[in-house]
Parts: sequence; C-alpha cells; structure tokens
Amino acid sequence: MSLRFHEIAEARHRILNPLTDDKLDLLGEICRVDAGTRQLDLACGKGEMLNRWSARYGHQGIGVDISKVFLEAARDRAGELEVADRVQFVEADAGTYDAEPGAFDIVSCIGATWIGGGLSGTLGLMRRPLRRDGLALVGECYWTTPPPPEAVRALSLEEDAFTSLSGTGERFEQAGFELLEMVLASPDSWDRYVASQWWTISDWLRANPGDPDADAMREFLTTARRSHLEYGREYLGWGVFVLRQEATS
Repeated sequence: MSLRFHEIAEARHRILNPLTDDKLDLLGEICRVDAGTRQLDLACGKGEMLNRWSARYGHQGIGVDISKVFLEAARDRAGELEVADRVQFVEADAGTYDAEPGAFDIVSCIGATWIGGGLSGTLGLMRRPLRRDGLALVGECYWTTPPPPEAVRALSLEEDAFTSLSGTGERFEQAGFELLEMVLASPDSWDRYVASQWWTISDWLRANPGDPDADAMREFLTTARRSHLEYGREYLGWGVFVLRQEATS
C-alpha cells in the first residue's frame, strides 16, 4: 500500500491504528506519563498520541514521519490542543532518524514495524534513543488463531510476518525486552479502523474519477474489504505492547 493510499484511506482518521480514544488514554495512564516524560514517536502519523498526552500530562515529544499530509494534520492538532511549544514534528524516515542516544523515557512505534524490516529490527532501532530503564511501546499484529495459508495470502502478508500472541511475547524476549503490559484492540475497534476507511475511499473515488490512481485505489478498496470480511476479522489481532529492556546482571 503506497503512502498516498494511506493518506487517502485515513483522511478522516485521527488515530491511525485500531486503538479507541479510551484505550489511547488508558495506555498513557499505564505508562505513567507525567510532565517530566520525554517521548520519541517513530512513524507518528497524525501525532494524536503525542498531542493528546502532552495536553493531558504536559510531557514533551518528537514525532517523526515521512508523510507531509499527516505531519500537517499533526501540527494543526498541536495548535488546537495548545501543545505546539512542547511537541515537535519532523519530516524524516523513521527507520534512519538520528535521535540522541538514551535521551527518551518512551520510544514508540505504533503499527509501523516495517520501518526496521519487522519487529526485531524495529526494536533494535528503538533501543538506541531509549534510556536504560525507559519504555518501548510497539504496536503489532498477531494471529488470534492459526490462519490457513489462504488467509495469509489474502491479507498480503509474509508467512512469518506475525505469530501468535504468546509467540509475539517470545519475540520480545529474543530481542532483549521484557513485556510489562499491553492494550489490545477488539474486533469492534478493528472494524472502526478498517471499515471506516471504505467509506472514505468510496467518497474519494466518486470525487476523483479521473485521478491516475483511481483504478488502483478501487482495486485496493475491493481487496481490503474482502480480505477483512473473509479473514482479517477472524484471525488477525492487534495491540500495543509496553516493553522494557531486560536487566543486565
């Protein structure tokens, strides 16, 4: 899915993942965010996490993303919530962003582990800017039950891209992190994230029938809708996992 497709499909979204407003607030409470917290959010999208937490707790943050469209929305939201003096948004590749080592209490990557070529690589990227006892927040899919091969193909996923919930926990351990907490999406919140894109795309197609990407966008809509109805809702889960680096002896 190209960056422009994401920008079109998620044009009406404020949170660019399956978390609800309540669960995003809950995650901030779990992470014990306060005015002294510094956060780096990699692939921050429209920056709702940083902006909302800064408005609620007074913390400071940097959000990094490659989308000018999403970053413009993030800066507008920062102005709306009056946190522009505490939150900064940077246009850059989150996978190569040169952050100050050990400078952040929280480093997050919510639903974009492709920046490091997968979960393990992304956790490796997050380790450098994270202070030793800081929290890593990672949003990741997992299989709720073992999927048939046709489900993996229909969802356009690599065979080993995701694993079970317990297997995901094992991947954290293998990367040198301890799982402290988690906030999981529900099937209903998956619907709100995924299904609400269908209406947005349909409206865009009606308004832009001659756009060079219209045919590809129409095909994407058809495929995304069918794969969610047939397989995604039954087999695919998603959550944000709160991690800390394993203690050294």
